[in-house]
Amino acid sequence: MKVLVTGSNGFIGSALVATLAQRGDQVVGLDVSGADINADIAGPGAWQQEFGGLDAVIHTAAMVGMPSSTEHFWRVNTLGTRNVLDAAARAGATRFVLLSSVTVFGNDFPDDVAEDYPTRPTGVPYADTKIAAEHLCLDAHLRSLIDVRIVRPGDVYGPGSRPWTVLPVQMIKGRRVAVPTTGMHSPVYVTDVVRGIIAALDGDAAAGQIVTLSGGVGVPTGAYFDHYARMLGRRSVPRAPRSVMIAAAATQAGVANRLGRTVELSPAAVRYLADRRGTYSIDKAADLLQWRPEVTLDAGLELTRLWLRSRGLIPG
Repeated sequence: MKVLVTGSNGFIGSALVATLAQRGDQVVGLDVSGADINADIAGPGAWQQEFGGLDAVIHTAAMVGMPSSTEHFWRVNTLGTRNVLDAAARAGATRFVLLSSVTVFGNDFPDDVAEDYPTRPTGVPYADTKIAAEHLCLDAHLRSLIDVRIVRPGDVYGPGSRPWTVLPVQMIKGRRVAVPTTGMHSPVYVTDVVRGIIAALDGDAAAGQIVTLSGGVGVPTGAYFDHYARMLGRRSVPRAPRSVMIAAAATQAGVANRLGRTVELSPAAVRYLADRRGTYSIDKAADLLQWRPEVTLDAGLELTRLWLRSRGLIPG
């Protein structure tokens, strides 16, 4: 199979490229630089003519996170998806996998929430642009332009993960972070997500479907980040009330915006950490894709620890 992976130099995209190539697929990478196709997907261009001969597209390219500066999210995550969809359909690709996110559920949802629960715009650009991207893809599928499958990963961690591995370590090391006293985290290891994406690509049952890929467990937010604190020789990450953290994050974001900078722990990010009380069902992934996570949290964090140590990010 000839597969194009957008965001091929990114965290999940690079893991996909390696796994697909290992199993014998012909893989074409697309990214802003250093890829087989170098392109800014936010705008149409000559790059859209380079999709010839493709069997499938896996679209992982996106602006990710909840930083204080968000002006590029709509252009990349929504218009970019439209541009990649158009190019794939014109080239005759038969399958299109969109990497979406569990953030489309919002922060207030029932425990063990399933894919048939309504998505909820929250004013957070990352989540809202992912909802819009899902709508574009489902519309293309309903109009028979291309066979679409949508995957919603949970909180993906592991070697190379910026939001859930590298950034927490950097912030804990620099004593620049506290965690809220509330909230539930849904970690899933990167190789499990890659297996699920490929299962969605391969399986006929996934056509036109939305599937959640998460670790199947909920971990209190503070307990998850405490793992990284212990890797750094500390007992835990400091805790703070949600209201205090939101106020501090808003102040920092305001200062950063005036200086033309970006902070990662924005008020939206604090709400994401503090307000989720539930977890995500993976029953549909099990039924449709015969997928379940294989890497336990303890095993995944040990693999992550070894990677962090190899990069000099934590002590030996």
